[in-house]
Amino acid sequence: MAFLEKQSPGRVLLDDTVALTALIEASQNLQSHTVSLLRPGKWTQTVIKRYSDFDMLNSSLLVSGVSLPLPPKKLLGNMDREFIAERQRGLQVYLDFITQHHILATCQLVKKFLDTNNYSANYTEIALQQVSMFFRSDPKWEVVEPLKDIGWRIRKKYFLIKNKEQPKERQVLSWVSLQTDWLSFVVFPLQNPYIYPVTFANTSELSALVIRMFQEKGTLRDLICKVKPKEAFMRKYCSPKKIQGLELQQIRMYGRQILEVLRFFHDKGFPYGHLHASNIVIEDNTCKVLDIENSLLGLPSYYRPYITQFRKINTTESIDVYSFGHLLYEMTYGRPPDAVPVDQYPAVTYTSVVSVLQSILSTDACKTGMPTVAQLLQTPLFSDVLLFHSEKLQFKIPTKLRDALKSAKECMEKRLQEEQKTQHRRLTRAQSHHGSEEEKRRRKILARKVENTVTGTGTPSQARAHRHRHGHTVTGTGTPSQAHRLVPYISRYVWFLCVHVSRYVWFLYGTSPCI
Repeated sequence: MAFLEKQSPGRVLLDDTVALTALIEASQNLQSHTVSLLRPGKWTQTVIKRYSDFDMLNSSLLVSGVSLPLPPKKLLGNMDREFIAERQRGLQVYLDFITQHHILATCQLVKKFLDTNNYSANYTEIALQQVSMFFRSDPKWEVVEPLKDIGWRIRKKYFLIKNKEQPKERQVLSWVSLQTDWLSFVVFPLQNPYIYPVTFANTSELSALVIRMFQEKGTLRDLICKVKPKEAFMRKYCSPKKIQGLELQQIRMYGRQILEVLRFFHDKGFPYGHLHASNIVIEDNTCKVLDIENSLLGLPSYYRPYITQFRKINTTESIDVYSFGHLLYEMTYGRPPDAVPVDQYPAVTYTSVVSVLQSILSTDACKTGMPTVAQLLQTPLFSDVLLFHSEKLQFKIPTKLRDALKSAKECMEKRLQEEQKTQHRRLTRAQSHHGSEEEKRRRKILARKVENTVTGTGTPSQARAHRHRHGHTVTGTGTPSQAHRLVPYISRYVWFLCVHVSRYVWFLYGTSPCI
């Protein structure tokens, strides 16, 4: 397959891998119930949500199996000022949790909750309409059943289909709504034992569809998590009950095969960038990668939220190596890393695996740059692995499309580097703002206001006069022991104030400074 540049002026482009942030600005009483005022984006309007809206979202997310920190419901006393303030803090913690969770943050339920205008479309219905139009032009295909939510992309839907001429064979059709403004692609032969072949592919101005044979055993991640391929992505992978890493022999064999196909892509100048465990199937003990068309369709990488943090991961080759590090970790431990960089690894007998992981996922590696595929192939873990397929790999690309591929690769890398620069500027600006003397004075003034509000002493000058009249060394009214009992409450409010200011800086500048 290949692509041709195609401009679509005026289209609004959304990157669904960018997690939405949400700041609860206030809570207020409205028609005998309490509402929270959310601002889910720097330039978006305030969104009004009731507790019942949060509860409904939480019920929908329970299928993930993740323990979610939603504050409990309260029937009596729920209009009390202190309770409302406590619930607001709890709801903010809840929003922070789901918007920082890699899988939950990208699901349509969360996106729609925070940004209804851009995420209210029913993409399953849209996909069915466009697939039906395609089937009218090519009536040999027939939909068997929709495969609901088996993927993580909001705008990509899957259908189990069959060819009427071969009714016993099941194939899977993937349809995706295009959010890019520069391409259209067609099929051309791919001769590589480590690439899963495409049966058919086609694009329109706004969407693309690809047909492949359906794998009953599912993907490599299905194998690791011991789940069925037709189950929903969030149910399968958020908190799998049964996980099992692979044996060392499997890790070495599969890792070597994947590195071979990555080397093949890099030698040919083909931009991949979409390597992860759900994009690999195992067929006759051979790894085969899926979705090599994603980069040509302009789809963002599964690991894009991680990649934009590291300025040294700025080429499609380094993205592939970084993604391989995540994949190797998952094959070894049965689950993806909790956070990256990773400097501490769970106990494992495969020391040769850990050394490769350190060369990719450690803090030093993320700061200085990724190793090349050739260097990884020379490590003791992979260097002496014998491959079943000894034939020369081929990748027949029409000559007139090579320049287009090169242009696409440069375009992807330029966009990534611009995003990384923007992220770095935001971080620098937030750290500078948070550590400035003016901001420190502002936080002190706000802390005094909170202290005086809690103790009921009015303005700072009034508080000083009050302390002088009553001879108190601790802020407050009454006896020193009474004032001492107020200290925990004062500390709690000061802590909340600092956290609130920090979250506002994070919301304003796109990063979260330490406090």
